[in-house]
Amino acid sequence: MRTYRMMITALLMLCAAPAFADALQAKLDALAQRAQPAHLGVTVIDLHSGQTWRVGAGRAYPMMSVFKAPLGAALLDRVDRGELSLDRSVTITRADLRQGVSPIAKHFQGESMPFTVRQLLKAAVGDSDNTAADALLPLVGGPAGLTAWLRAHGIEGMRVDRGEGGISHDVMGLDAHNQPPPGETDAQADARIRRGFLAYMRGPRDTSTPDAAASFLRKLWQGQLLSASSTHLLLDTMTHTPPLRIEAGLPKGVQFAHKGGTSATFEGITAAFNDIGVMRWPDGRAVVVAGFLTGSTQSAKERNALFAELGRVVVEGVGEE
Repeated sequence: MRTYRMMITALLMLCAAPAFADALQAKLDALAQRAQPAHLGVTVIDLHSGQTWRVGAGRAYPMMSVFKAPLGAALLDRVDRGELSLDRSVTITRADLRQGVSPIAKHFQGESMPFTVRQLLKAAVGDSDNTAADALLPLVGGPAGLTAWLRAHGIEGMRVDRGEGGISHDVMGLDAHNQPPPGETDAQADARIRRGFLAYMRGPRDTSTPDAAASFLRKLWQGQLLSASSTHLLLDTMTHTPPLRIEAGLPKGVQFAHKGGTSATFEGITAAFNDIGVMRWPDGRAVVVAGFLTGSTQSAKERNALFAELGRVVVEGVGEE
């Protein structure tokens, strides 16, 4: 009789697991349908069981500021190796200031200011500061060096080709002096930006698959990329920082170490609206979520609601099992 009961229990467990997995998968599929005609890509990994859920996850999506998380990891790897100090001073000049998100640029004074690597790391990863990110890129060998670091750690499907300044230059279609063509009309300016915007949204450069982003987060969380102290520093810097997207759907007590990425919206289309991170419960459970949205015609409110719902369905499907 005892053997019979054990067989029944095992059978019930086997029957329940696929249903549980199918429930979360169905919800992810529904979110992807809801996002159309945009493309939504999601990879979810339960770091306890290793079980993975995916939708649109093999496609490459423009990253925008998502790249700042691996930038921080590559930088801290150099610190761990004794090749770089967090106290090293980096001078930023007025010519180095970047558009977009940059608290450094907002409070910049004079023609040049010194910052420590520690300050720039906090600004780039925690505040998504574009000026800080471009100041740090040369310390890891530039975009090519960062991509090589990813490959050396077994992370395929994520590539960094330009810094923030380079992306802005190309999207705007500017010349070598960062200037638009002289004498162009408003219609010509719109056409110039449209070409650059669409090329960025559809091109292979500065992109990641959700699978690659999830692989990066899993390796980071499991201590495969950095020392314990550097892992803690990076994850702590990524915790409870803006933007509030997936985190908006999480219950109280669940922390979210994450990095968002957002493009401008041009002619009603948003090229990139992303959020990747690790959910962490007080009892130690952890779940990786990498969400990428491209080509969205939804409003900012609708996009935020989509990502908050992503957080909710993952919690319902994985976190509360």
